Amino acid sequence: MARATGIGSHPGEDERAYEEAVRVVLGELGDPPGVPYVPEVPGRGAQADMVGRASAVWVELGADLQPAGWRLTGGGSGIDQRRARSLLGQDLDRFEEQAAGFTGTVKMQIAGPWTLAATVERPRGDRVLGDHGARRDLAAALAAGLAEWLPAVRRRVPGASWVVQVDEPALPAVLAARVPTASGFGRHRTVHPPEASAHLAEVTAAITAAGAEPWVHCCAPDVPVELLTGAGAVGVLVDLAVLAPAAYEGLASHLDSGGTVGLGAVDTTPGAARPSAARATEQVLRWVDMLGLDPEVVGPRLLVTPGCGLAGTVRAEEVLRACRSAAADLP
Repeated sequence: MARATGIGSHPGEDERAYEEAVRVVLGELGDPPGVPYVPEVPGRGAQADMVGRASAVWVELGADLQPAGWRLTGGGSGIDQRRARSLLGQDLDRFEEQAAGFTGTVKMQIAGPWTLAATVERPRGDRVLGDHGARRDLAAALAAGLAEWLPAVRRRVPGASWVVQVDEPALPAVLAARVPTASGFGRHRTVHPPEASAHLAEVTAAITAAGAEPWVHCCAPDVPVELLTGAGAVGVLVDLAVLAPAAYEGLASHLDSGGTVGLGAVDTTPGAARPSAARATEQVLRWVDMLGLDPEVVGPRLLVTPGCGLAGTVRAEEVLRACRSAAADLP
């Protein structure tokens, strides 16, 4: 049987919204074929967004908020980074309380090294991406932070097996030199695949060594599937609605070799039709058939997910229910 999960983010702007997100996740995905996850509610502020969450995990590099966003400080942790750590701890407390006794698979999410490099600024401005040493240090700090942090997180739900989803929405832009410089008049130089793979592999290796399974999520059309799997991703999650056909063969090969593939088959864009499990099931089966795969063979390695995060929808519960029902309807 296929499984179902979400990407991570949920709507809301306060702590009650976070408690509701945990309730929804565990209520809809807490039983098979669901894979519940530690939700994110980025509407609460920058300390709760994907970069703020990552700043709460990486070690040795101080960071703080500036008008342009998160910036490395070159010194100790700033007040905003400390607030991000405190908020993440509180969120995990809430999840632990509601997930007590759970014995299935649990997922959490972390921004990946290349999305961080394309987003976080150096102390003197412009993106970390523009400095070979800075982007190497940021990847190492993230890997070291995960190595320290994950064992304690796993102990919060001791009966569960854990997955860490590394979010890399910016990776295709990094590889294709599409990330703008601070001035907006230029673009950062391309990062070549061997370096991109090496930094990502450092993070996935830390996740594996800490006893969790690494997945990578990228909702861009041009997902570099072979780079992700070559860097150690056991699972690859994509948005089926925008996925370029060039990525199909890599995903099929990954399924054939025993890997996990998550297909974003439930639309979450503003104004989308109401979530439909039947429509999602049809899309997944059509994609599997187009690749000549047997759904009964690859089904246990498939995940049905929303197309992207749920922060922009008011139907989070309906979306996850459709994902769960679609997964249950697959062979």
